[in-house]
Amino acid sequence: MADRVLRGMSIGANSLESEQGVVFVERMQVKYECICQNVFTVPMATDAEPPATWECARCGEAAILVGASEPEPESIAKPQRTHWDMLCERRTEEELEALLEEQLKLLRSGKLRADTRYRQSA
Repeated sequence: MADRVLRGMSIGANSLESEQGVVFVERMQVKYECICQNVFTVPMATDAEPPATWECARCGEAAILVGASEPEPESIAKPQRTHWDMLCERRTEEELEALLEEQLKLLRSGKLRADTRYRQSA
């Protein structure tokens, strides 16, 4: 049985097309320097604009493009509004306390059930 097994791991792994007649895009080597003093190059297409920062493979920090000015700090994003924030925009704490007391009364009296709609449709 062992003599009938297909051998070789490269079946289908290599392309059968030749590189004849293929025009490769022109490339440039872009140099980056990390804070850990690691200097490395990244190949890019000549018509591509290199980013100001690139992740260093050695330490994972952001490496800066050599010969470029300091990158602009990213704008501070507004904190995401939570459900509580939006609720506080619509109701005061006194209204929320009143709603809570009303729902607790219904719960304690046994009138709250999972299969019942409590809001009146307008």
